[in-house]
Amino acid sequence: MGKVDFLKDFRDKERILAISKLIRKEIDRPINVMEVCGGHTHTIMKYGLKQLLPQEIDFIHGPGCPVCIMPKERIDHGIVLCQDEKNILVTLGDMIRVPGSKSSLAKERSKGKNVKMVYSPLDVLKIAQENPNKNVIYFAIGFETTTPMTASIIEKVLESKMKNVFFHINHVLVPPPIKAIMESKEAKIDAFIGPSHVSVITGAKIYKDIVDSYKTPVVVAGFEPVDVMESILRIVRQFKEGRREVEIQYTRAVTWEGNVKAQNLIKKYFEVRDEFRWRGIGDIPFSALKIKEEFSFLDAEVVFKDILPNKPIDDHKLCICGDILKGIAKPYDCKVFGKACKPENPLGSCMVSSEGACAAYYKYGNLEVYKQ
Repeated sequence: MGKVDFLKDFRDKERILAISKLIRKEIDRPINVMEVCGGHTHTIMKYGLKQLLPQEIDFIHGPGCPVCIMPKERIDHGIVLCQDEKNILVTLGDMIRVPGSKSSLAKERSKGKNVKMVYSPLDVLKIAQENPNKNVIYFAIGFETTTPMTASIIEKVLESKMKNVFFHINHVLVPPPIKAIMESKEAKIDAFIGPSHVSVITGAKIYKDIVDSYKTPVVVAGFEPVDVMESILRIVRQFKEGRREVEIQYTRAVTWEGNVKAQNLIKKYFEVRDEFRWRGIGDIPFSALKIKEEFSFLDAEVVFKDILPNKPIDDHKLCICGDILKGIAKPYDCKVFGKACKPENPLGSCMVSSEGACAAYYKYGNLEVYKQ
């Protein structure tokens, strides 16, 4: 075999079309496929994969966008924390633009509040070292993919005996919302494309209970168009052969057991919350993590509990992001999509995030195509 070009080869037009032909030839029933991760949604839209597939394949967008699922009251925590001049709030990427109940972290920063967006969580340590007289509060987000990095920073803070770093933990888990969606029976889902970056950490084993409980195939897929198309072909073949299994398409990075070292690091510093409120979905038991009680002196929710609001806050009444995350609506079903709600002025979180379904449809979609 020649050397694999992990960019060119997995976006190769001829490979994509060849897989498309196989799918059209072999499919013998309608299949509703939920791509859990927003990264897959963007691949599907950006490369026009829906147009290349037979009408029997329908994509349903899932809750695997960590920014999209963050409830307003959690955003409000960050907004309250950054009001104190003694605090520096640090967070990642799109989180800064997600609307809370009355403002966003971006708006607060424009008012002069000390909010910093970083690309690497390790920058938290640098900011803390440069500001020894400030409380540096890391607003941590993400699924199992980013959790080990937060755990690593906690470990470094403890090792270096830093006293001015705190953590507001918003790490969530993939299997619980999938189970909640299946239990609700609101969406008709026949199979899942599993998030690959999560699975690099957790291993594909986390999906076995979903397959066993709901008899739905799960194929863990990479994010390139060839990856997604091959995963659809694997799902089609499972149905043809009467199988319901967890398969790993993304074998170049995912194993069954995952990164055990990273898993152990997570277990060292985190434990599962009794429940966590998902934006637009509601409370899901055991679906998120928190810092273990023995490290509560680092937990911003404990240290600053007296000033943090806890009342649940619903989304904008015109926003249907919750229904999109639950797989019972598409972005074009929303009355304000592309009108009052645009990336530069989002009403809901699905339009904010670079992984959000609404952002994908707005950026890439000729929406008439997707109404078939």
